[in-house]
Amino acid sequence: MNPVLTALKRPQPAPRSVSTRLDMAGSSLQSRALATYLQFTVRPFLSVWAKAPNLPWPMSVVDYAGMLMPPLKGTDTRSVMLAECEAEWIRAEGVGNERVVLYLHGGAFVCCGLNTHRRLTSRVSQSVDAPVLSVDYRMMPRNPISHAVEDGVDGYRFLLDSGYRPDQIFIAGDSAGGYLSFMVALTLRDLGLPTPAGIFTMSPLTDMDPTGKIEHANASKCAVFPSGAVPALTVLADRVEARIVVDGHRGPRVSPVDADLTGLPPVLIQAGSTEIVLADAELMIERLEAAGVHCELQVWEDQVHVFQAADFVPESHRALREIGAFVRSHSALPNVTGTA
Repeated sequence: MNPVLTALKRPQPAPRSVSTRLDMAGSSLQSRALATYLQFTVRPFLSVWAKAPNLPWPMSVVDYAGMLMPPLKGTDTRSVMLAECEAEWIRAEGVGNERVVLYLHGGAFVCCGLNTHRRLTSRVSQSVDAPVLSVDYRMMPRNPISHAVEDGVDGYRFLLDSGYRPDQIFIAGDSAGGYLSFMVALTLRDLGLPTPAGIFTMSPLTDMDPTGKIEHANASKCAVFPSGAVPALTVLADRVEARIVVDGHRGPRVSPVDADLTGLPPVLIQAGSTEIVLADAELMIERLEAAGVHCELQVWEDQVHVFQAADFVPESHRALREIGAFVRSHSALPNVTGTA
């Protein structure tokens, strides 16, 4: 028999899928208690904010309050200055130097910062066995979102200048920081800078168009965000960006889901099954797959927005271990060059 015909008759392996969705079971008593607490505290506040987002809300107070949440015991912190903003090295006790994380915090582009996220970034550092550079990027309403992206790019350049190779760098963020993580990676590509090793995000906002989130089944289930807060954020961003014009015109805002995503490194997205931004995570994974990017979406049962930040929730520790596994699986062979 013709060996070529024989080979053609053999079952051919199915093409490897570039995307995976995993439903992560587990709805602990602690996670349910957290959801109830947020539903009766944070959600009502955001409902009020959504009715008047243009008022001079004292958002800086949120980051000061974050000082009540110290990093893990033994964590070393050190301030550095980027071109337009501050940043902070976070190194959990005993971590190595074979890789590094560029971290962009959440807070709807208007609040939070180094203080609110120091506990979480120290836990990320411990989980991935690497130092973290946390960027205190410029925020609205004084600055448009594009300035935050620029600050993230400056953070990446800083890591390169510190001696880290691109294949040792991971870009990460939660919520609005997830939006920035993707936009920073896309900007690096467009600038011709080398691609990082990977991107991991927690409950990322990826679409500034509120329609998909408002129409999603989770719009009435989310323990943190009322549906009215979503369009209010978009309106605020539009108002801020209207002040920034080039040749008499406001430049178009490009959300990660609407961008050309080709060439991005492997991606891990974690989201809760009942949060409103699950709509963004699902759409982003669909667009990443269409662009040929290897990506994984983990949907965590009944978990709230950025549940990874809650130490007392068992699923938080499991999620961070998953992040550690993702980073290790996409890390280059040990070759210590960077210095934190």
